[in-house]
Amino acid sequence: MSRDYAVRATAFGGSVLGLAAVTTDLVGEMQQRHHTWPVVSAALGRTASFGAMMGMMLKNESDRLTIQVQGDGPIGEILVDADARGGVRGTVTHPVVDLPLNDLGKLDVARAVGAGTLNVVKDLGMREPYRGSVRLVSGELGDDFTYYLTVSEQVPSSVGVGVLVDRDASILASGGFIIQVMPGTGDERIEELEERVRRVPSVTQQLKRGATPEDLLERVLGDGEPQVLATQPLSFQCQCSEERTRTMLRSLGREELNSIIREQGRAEVICHFCNQTYEISREELERLAEEAKS
Repeated sequence: MSRDYAVRATAFGGSVLGLAAVTTDLVGEMQQRHHTWPVVSAALGRTASFGAMMGMMLKNESDRLTIQVQGDGPIGEILVDADARGGVRGTVTHPVVDLPLNDLGKLDVARAVGAGTLNVVKDLGMREPYRGSVRLVSGELGDDFTYYLTVSEQVPSSVGVGVLVDRDASILASGGFIIQVMPGTGDERIEELEERVRRVPSVTQQLKRGATPEDLLERVLGDGEPQVLATQPLSFQCQCSEERTRTMLRSLGREELNSIIREQGRAEVICHFCNQTYEISREELERLAEEAKS
């Protein structure tokens, strides 16, 4: 059972919103499913933590969001889905990438991600999904998520995310925080918060010492008497299933399915989010072909 969870809190009389999450188990499961190497785990895990916290901002249980990090670095595209119930899944184009450490002796996430764009798509049950897009400003991702919230969603924000990877490539700790100031907050308060964010230890340092989501917020918002409004369990959850696989194959149409039957005799479908393999027999394909539209 996952030990991960996120919290949402307000501070300074409701003028500041804070979210924080520990995502160690779900990022660990992503690492195991995709066999990501350390620098890839760091990039995917940072995105998953941001997604988990963004999911907690969604208002309705059926709401979902997708985060795309489309950089020109060697790891390719990062894709993370999150929902309002704490379910998170993610994948990356190239899970096996090895780079030298950066000048600070840390995993070189910026080089792995490269330059490009950050896209956020929210399915809020409306006719059209909400789409926001900004350029990547650093590739380190924490700065990029901060830039997205501040520019695209027009909410002054600070995002800290981190992943600690062990020597055997397993995940020791993962998580992060989001701090947002509400409209009408004075410049003095904003400057104070910026200074506090600059002075707090890194997310990975805090998580390594056993920090909880509440601890992460306390380090930044302690003077503002943070009040936790909600707690949300988090876990790796994929939406794939045998029935969804059959529906997808049926949508290919009768001609395409008959072609697969002639050429391969069976089908093997692999979910790119969780690496689950679904094997469809010849008999099942023939049945699906009969049900499919011509």
